[in-house]
Amino acid sequence: MVKKLLHTRMRVNDIERTVRFYEEALELKVARRNISPRGAQIVFLQTPNSDEEIEICQLPNSPSVQVQPDLMHLAFEVEDLAAFTAKLASKGFKLSDGPTPTSSGSVIAFIDAPEGYEVELIQRAKR
Repeated sequence: MVKKLLHTRMRVNDIERTVRFYEEALELKVARRNISPRGAQIVFLQTPNSDEEIEICQLPNSPSVQVQPDLMHLAFEVEDLAAFTAKLASKGFKLSDGPTPTSSGSVIAFIDAPEGYEVELIQRAKR
């Protein structure tokens, strides 16, 4: 039986560029770095208030990553989407979509990470 989700892996072309994006745009922290038995560079990023990590991987001598539209995305809850968006803009990052109110009362927006992976930002409805 599965006990819990530990991490999600995303392969990238430029690991340092991708790690910088997550550190600067979302203020995630590097938990650890290592080289896999196959020679891949791996960086694990901590996610706030969660045990799950994001694994960023760059494989040596592999074909370039080309993410298909709407293939996958990561979703993060933010307290105040307008304030978070303003902070992103001050760092030179802009939304690729939204903000969009949902039928549940939440507001969502997207920002593109390197290679075209989408990051969804969700401000949940106030209860």
